Amino acid sequence: MTPPTTADQPKSYSSPLPTPRPHLGHAMASEWTKLVSVRSTMWTLGSLVLTVVGVGLLFVVQTGDQDYAGISFTTPALFGLLIGQLAVMVLGVLTITSEHATGLVRTTFTASPERHRVLTAKYLVFGMTAFVVTAGSVFLVGLAGALLHNGSAAGRHGAAEWFGALAGVLYVTLLGVLALAVGALVRHSAGAIAVMLGVVTLPPLTGGMLSAWESSAAVGRLILQYNAPVALMQLFGMSDTGPDMAPVPGGLAHMMLIVLVAGGAVAASYVLVGRRDV
Repeated sequence: MTPPTTADQPKSYSSPLPTPRPHLGHAMASEWTKLVSVRSTMWTLGSLVLTVVGVGLLFVVQTGDQDYAGISFTTPALFGLLIGQLAVMVLGVLTITSEHATGLVRTTFTASPERHRVLTAKYLVFGMTAFVVTAGSVFLVGLAGALLHNGSAAGRHGAAEWFGALAGVLYVTLLGVLALAVGALVRHSAGAIAVMLGVVTLPPLTGGMLSAWESSAAVGRLILQYNAPVALMQLFGMSDTGPDMAPVPGGLAHMMLIVLVAGGAVAASYVLVGRRDV
């Protein structure tokens, strides 16, 4: 029998299409496509804009120049943002739990086995989207307040109040990042949303209840000083005192707390997503 020659051996397949090495940019493009192609993104971000801009502009047209002597021009956006932050957290949860619910996460990790890169792309795409949309809504309300009520009765307003509002937007974005991390840990939409609703709504109630008892009053006052609604009011220049009229820590303390909490949850999500089966 004559052995096959080199010319008779089958050649390996070579695609005529360019096959670049996948990197973080490809993962972000994929996550952006998934984010904008589902209706939940439109509904959550739409409700955020409608709430912040709608409530804020309603406050602006119902107030006069003298009402801004003690508050900033961006403060009207705070009232809508206290509700709108829930939409940011829901979107953060759905960014990852919707893939677990539909089974799309198996396809995602099969096409891109580097799970940490996929998770990083989710955090970046969601964080930038939430920050830009929230900042745009807040500054639209602030701009309307500045144009309509920049009279002498409104007093002097500097750039610091705009940077404070920007810090408030960053605070809400970090709440959304925390929600995404909780979604990665829980992998269930309803469960993760319930956890985040508890994070925002329970501290004021728990702090007020504990403050009523002498043995736990100190813990109650501490909880009343460090929670999301109080932090946003502080960053938007609304109040320097908490519900119990005690002085509230500065905005930097609130930012450090949310960075530590969100950072811990994000680190835990990287560990568990890398170890779990999908």
